[in-house]
Amino acid sequence: MSRQSRRRSEKQQIDWHLPSTSSTGSAYHMGTELFILTYGTLVAQLCEDCEKDEDINKVLDKMGHNIGTRLVEDFLARSNIAQCRNSYETAEVIAKVAFKMYLGVTPRVTFWNQAGDDCSLFLEKNPLRGYVEIPEKHSNLLYSNMICGILRGALKMVRLQVDIQLLHDSVNDDKVTEIRMKLMRRHKAVRTVEKEQKHPVGT
Repeated sequence: MSRQSRRRSEKQQIDWHLPSTSSTGSAYHMGTELFILTYGTLVAQLCEDCEKDEDINKVLDKMGHNIGTRLVEDFLARSNIAQCRNSYETAEVIAKVAFKMYLGVTPRVTFWNQAGDDCSLFLEKNPLRGYVEIPEKHSNLLYSNMICGILRGALKMVRLQVDIQLLHDSVNDDKVTEIRMKLMRRHKAVRTVEKEQKHPVGT
């Protein structure tokens, strides 16, 4: 492995965490403004290191997923919310509690499908927007894709499998940021009792 490849690998393995004020959360805490500033620096570095926007999008999603799996414990401890009974309650908690707690904004939850398992989160003001200017050659970059990864990772930890896509991003001259979220299935709790033997003893 070349020196440049090693540096690229090290940059992509940075341990990132969203802002938190709880002592029960990660030891690595950043204020919202610092997080936004550092996020922009990260994306800019990835633009230099990766040849394709698709590769950058995958890295941001993966980093977000890792954050989400670690952040959910802090969120549950601080929010003290009850278990959500359906997709509507889940979306409301994400928008009105989680986004507000960690990013200081409250997305609109709208465009539900008839089955009630697919909706959009609209951010009129994207907190990651900052002072970012995306070069024209990165027209396929999903700048806010880390948010999708965070949601997917956090929901996975509470046994919810979701499909989350960034449909519109305000950093790409879109007026709003739209995140489409579809509940695929709810995983059952893992049983802790030992499985019964397939055949009775003595047979």
